[in-house]
Amino acid sequence: MISIVVPIFNEQETLNALRQRIAAAMDQTGQDWEMVMVDDGSVDDSARILRQFHEQDPRIKIVTLSRNFGHQPAITAGIHHAAGDGVVLIDGDLQDPPELIPEMIRKWREGFHVVLGQRNSRVERGTRGLGFRLFYPLLRYMSDLPGAPDAGIFGLMDRAVVEEIKKLPERNRFIPGLRSWLGFAQASVLYDRADRAAGKPKQTFSRLIRYAADAMISFSYKPLRAAMWLGFAASAVAFILAVFYLVTFFAFRKQAGSGFTTLILSMLFLGGVQLIAIGILGEYIGRIYEEVKQRPLYIVRQRLGFDPPGQTKKPADEQSRASMLPS
Repeated sequence: MISIVVPIFNEQETLNALRQRIAAAMDQTGQDWEMVMVDDGSVDDSARILRQFHEQDPRIKIVTLSRNFGHQPAITAGIHHAAGDGVVLIDGDLQDPPELIPEMIRKWREGFHVVLGQRNSRVERGTRGLGFRLFYPLLRYMSDLPGAPDAGIFGLMDRAVVEEIKKLPERNRFIPGLRSWLGFAQASVLYDRADRAAGKPKQTFSRLIRYAADAMISFSYKPLRAAMWLGFAASAVAFILAVFYLVTFFAFRKQAGSGFTTLILSMLFLGGVQLIAIGILGEYIGRIYEEVKQRPLYIVRQRLGFDPPGQTKKPADEQSRASMLPS
């Protein structure tokens, strides 16, 4: 069985088209499938539409969170509830085409444990577009990940990968990075990313900045090292200036002038270096603080379509699953 996990936040304009396109794509594969739609505290008509979907098709299962916990926690909730041998992650805005899922399944059957939807091109323009285009090259340079292709959450994971992701406890999550960090055999399916099917982007610019910071800080110590080297550079400049003024004074008996401008600029420069270093350190400490509190990543208010606790279905035996799982 294939599980399709879809985080939803105020997507009432796209839900009908989303359901139709995913169902059409999955029906042509001939696989059993379920759709796990996670309502991440929507305040529009999304919750009512999702309930209708479940009433019309029991393969569509709903996880309703108690409030808006954010994109990555909502995806994590869907992963925790997905029962499929393969799990597809896809956003609800239809920028990623569901029609690509059958090709991902074919590659999964060939033996790949992770199949990424890798973007050939984007439609975003302006500041958002520039930020998206700079993010992945910067992530590849800054992080310690084995690879960082231009791929978001859209992709398919084998059950073995899903089980390993479920073991990862961190709260400040960057799921594409966690998926890459785990390793396993990976393949990519290229596509051109479309514009939103309807409505406005739900991820604000500030949230995208935080998302990028989580990606870089969660997988690298390089920002801390950069702050350290910046401090060394500032100290080296100060030392060179001190030597220069000493040589000038003793060799030429020339005393440095009052240098009001130089003094102010030096103070501002050193103060800026210190604040940058403190800020970077604060980002790491803040994430440590979030982790040690050990609060749940999300809280579920309601589930529709899942077995009651303690009455979950028994998994298929290994022989029956062998024909479905990649070798």
